[in-house]
Amino acid sequence: MLRNEATSLDPRGTLALPRWWTGSGRALGSAAWRAVKDLVKQPFYVFYLRRLRAKAATWRKPRHLGIIMDGNRRFARASGLVSPLLGHQLGANKLQDVLRWCLDQSIPVVTVWCFSVDNFQRSTEEVEGLLSLFEDKAREMAASREIHERQVRVRFIGRLEMLPDSLRQEIHRVEELTRSYDRLELNIAMAYGGREEIADAFRRYVGERIERGEPLAEVLERLDPEALEPHLYTSGQPDPDLILRTSGEVRMSGFLLWQSCHSEFYFSDTNWPAFREIDFLRALRAYEDRQRRFGR
Repeated sequence: MLRNEATSLDPRGTLALPRWWTGSGRALGSAAWRAVKDLVKQPFYVFYLRRLRAKAATWRKPRHLGIIMDGNRRFARASGLVSPLLGHQLGANKLQDVLRWCLDQSIPVVTVWCFSVDNFQRSTEEVEGLLSLFEDKAREMAASREIHERQVRVRFIGRLEMLPDSLRQEIHRVEELTRSYDRLELNIAMAYGGREEIADAFRRYVGERIERGEPLAEVLERLDPEALEPHLYTSGQPDPDLILRTSGEVRMSGFLLWQSCHSEFYFSDTNWPAFREIDFLRALRAYEDRQRRFGR
């Protein structure tokens, strides 16, 4: 995926913005002042980051990391951007950094949530802008040298039939081009809802058995959690060990409802476009410190 060269983020996520992207010169002045203060802290940031990286080499890592990428619109408002779509653009670019960090830490499965079924209720302008952005990013991922060199398999999960045909074509293309890769599996949840996933899994389970001629009473009698597992969007992958949400919101909003039964949760106050490697490593450190008992 391509970076937006017109903007940059300092280590704390402060945006260096051209004046024409801000609602006022005062917003730019405030960002510039924060940038100066953060510049003074830069040597300490670098030292702390190196220390965390060194310690991370000994930590237990999640086999599957789930991420709710939240806070793009809040970041846009706080930074004085004229449109929330600019925040979404920066958020889409941030995913490239986070995938690199996951590869560095040998995390084999990552699921990110970028658009929910409920998000279709937003304004027509924002929804159309987001879907166009997703189409551009899917096209970029298909051509990305980094995706292919690092052997990242890309899969999209959700009610993809709700998406425009042109976006679905780009989704199919990147999925086919990366199908044979196995270093990192990236699930992108789009038009996704946790309740919808469970309903779809149940519908597929019952439908398959009725097609085989099994009586409905027997189908329902044999229904148990293990019977639904093969019909989930993430079938064949481990359940998420750690689920991370940015922006300070402390709720799951239906993300991987079934799979997160035994997941650990970590909530970061940082908005997604400003998410740093330090924030990422702190989440892994918190996971390392947890004692997982799975009900025992």
